[in-house]
Amino acid sequence: MPDILLDVQGLETQFKTPDGLVHAVNGVSFILESKETIGLVGESGCGKTVTMLSVLRLIPSPPGKIAGGSALFHGQDLLKMSNEEIRNVRGAQISIVFQDPMTSFNSVLTIGRQITETLETHLGMSPSQSKQRAAELLDLVGIPEAKDRLNDYPHQFSGGMRQRAMIAMALACNPQILIADEPTTALDVTIQAQIVELVKRIRDELGMAIVWITHDLGIIAGLAQRVIVMYGGYFIEEAPVKELYGNPQHPYTIGLLGSLPRMDRKQRRQLASIEGLPPILFEKPTYCPFAPRCKYVIEHCRGENPLLQVIAPDHRVACWVNPGTGRER
Repeated sequence: MPDILLDVQGLETQFKTPDGLVHAVNGVSFILESKETIGLVGESGCGKTVTMLSVLRLIPSPPGKIAGGSALFHGQDLLKMSNEEIRNVRGAQISIVFQDPMTSFNSVLTIGRQITETLETHLGMSPSQSKQRAAELLDLVGIPEAKDRLNDYPHQFSGGMRQRAMIAMALACNPQILIADEPTTALDVTIQAQIVELVKRIRDELGMAIVWITHDLGIIAGLAQRVIVMYGGYFIEEAPVKELYGNPQHPYTIGLLGSLPRMDRKQRRQLASIEGLPPILFEKPTYCPFAPRCKYVIEHCRGENPLLQVIAPDHRVACWVNPGTGRER
C-alpha cells in the first residue's frame, strides 16, 4: 500500500467580488504519496495556486472562502484545524515557495533573520544554533560565502539567489511536503534549469514530496512522476508523466503540449495555439468549461460537465469525446 501524505477530497474555494461570486476551485480531489512529485499545470487563473493555498488555509478571508471538502494530512483535516494547529503545520511539515521571492521576503529584515525566525519558532533553536543552521541552509542551496550573506537584505540578492534563499527558508524544518508555486517563472532559462536541478537534488537527499505548480509542461517533464492538468477550477486530466506526454486524452492537454517547441522532430512545424479565452466562473458551469474553445466539441459537451473517468491504468480524463476518433467515449 502506498504511504499517502496528503489526501484532498472535494475541495471548493470561492471569492466574493463586486461583480459576483467567483467559483475558483470546484470539487477537486487528489492524493500525494510519500516522496512523490506531482506537477499541477494549467494556464494562469485556472485555480492551481488557489488549490494549494486553500490546503494550507492561506486564502484571505474575506473575500475568499473554503466552501467544502477535506484535506487529510496524516489523518488530520487541515481545513478543520484551529489557527494555532495549522500554524504548527505550515513551514514545519508543509512548506511553500512562492512565485516572486522579492514580495515574499520582508524587505526590512535580513535574509538570515527571516530564516532563523523559522528555526526558532518551529524547532526551538537558540539564536546561535539557528544562525549556524541558516548558514548551512544557504550553503545547501548553492549560495557562496553563505555565512557572510546572512546579514544581507533581499534587495542585495539577485533574482536567482533570492529564489535559492526562499527554498532554503522553506527547507529549514525538513518539511515532508514542499509546494513550489511557479518558482522559476521570473527567472531566465539558465537560472530556471539550475533551480529545477537544485530542487531535484534536495528532494532526493531529504526524501520529501513535492507539488510543483506551473503553466509550463516542459519544466516538469523531467521532474514529476505524475501530472494533473487543471482548467476552469476543475481537474480535467491526471496521468503519469510518460503516459500524459505520450498519450494526452483531453483536448486542452493536447493544446498545451502542442504549444511546446519540440527538438526531437526533424520536420519543422508551427506552434499550435488554443483559440478563445478562459472561462469567467461567476457560476458553476453545467457544461464542460472547455467546450467554447474545443475543436472536438459535441452536443453532450454543452449539456453536461464530465467527471474524471479512468481510461487506462492511473490515467483519468474528464472529457466526453475521444480525440483520437472524434467520437463520444
